[in-house]
Amino acid sequence: MRTLAELAQSQHLTFQGNGDTELHAVATIQNATGKQISFLANPNYTKYLAESQAGAVILTAEMAEQYPGNALISDQPYVTFAYVAQLFQQDQSANSKLLEIIHPSAVVDTSAQLHTPVKVGPLSVISAGAVIGANTAVESHVVIGENVKVGQHCQIKSGVIIEAGCELGDRVIVHPGAVIGADGFGLAKSDSGWVKIPQTGVVVIGDDCEVGANTTIDCGAIENTVLGNDVRLDNQIQIGHNVEIGDHTVIAGCTAVAGSTQIGSHCFIGGGVGIVGHISICDQVTIQAMALVTHSIKEPGSYSSASPLQPTKQWRKNAVRTRQLDHIARKVNQLEKKLND
Repeated sequence: MRTLAELAQSQHLTFQGNGDTELHAVATIQNATGKQISFLANPNYTKYLAESQAGAVILTAEMAEQYPGNALISDQPYVTFAYVAQLFQQDQSANSKLLEIIHPSAVVDTSAQLHTPVKVGPLSVISAGAVIGANTAVESHVVIGENVKVGQHCQIKSGVIIEAGCELGDRVIVHPGAVIGADGFGLAKSDSGWVKIPQTGVVVIGDDCEVGANTTIDCGAIENTVLGNDVRLDNQIQIGHNVEIGDHTVIAGCTAVAGSTQIGSHCFIGGGVGIVGHISICDQVTIQAMALVTHSIKEPGSYSSASPLQPTKQWRKNAVRTRQLDHIARKVNQLEKKLND
């Protein structure tokens, strides 16, 4: 529980209204109660502000002038909401500190190093030479391979597999079902069929990263697959072998990145994007959802390639015309040539 004044002080912000108002959680502007704080960042939700029952709302100064209730004043309401939500989560964590619990059904090799306190859940396996940092929680049915290094304050959730030799930094969250360090898709074509190329690298993940549920990150073929600091991967993403992703890059669900691609820092990659292998994407690039990236991107900016939604009848007509573009272009060129002669 924190007062509005305490929240403002913690974020170095100002507030309006009753600073003694006690708040214990965040909530949406439509459903918040008098003990919860909400935010308004999307103009589409302005219509809910007047009727909101929230104990306080995070608003820009301009919006706060029009709002008679308690408000936390911020230039970036959504970012402030994220920090406030973290504060409440930290309060809950402080009230329930991680206890040293190794479930009786867990299998922990005698050569593994577990720095206290750690938690290892039911039926999890910690293999030989693995190192688990302090205040890290390993939930149920997790497999930590040989010589894996996991940093401090990490959350390894149920069903995760981390293959041998991989390294995770501090404060990394890996969601259920993710696989880190599986073999990359490396094959050579011979006259008699496919020859598997041994994948001898590992996956190295920096600090403050998050790996979504059922996401797979392949180990490198020779060198390592590397994620920088504060990289955030959504659910069901495929990261191929030897991919490198720069700091603070975010990738949305169902995106696939083929092997040996380099992605810069501070990039935003939408859902369902396909990125071919052996290309590079510079820093500060935004790739819109469902785009297909077939060549390197050397200039920061926003890039798109998928067709926006249309009524099916119209889409079919446009698809036919698209197939005719080359023929039309040739005719235009011929006409221009005749006009110029």
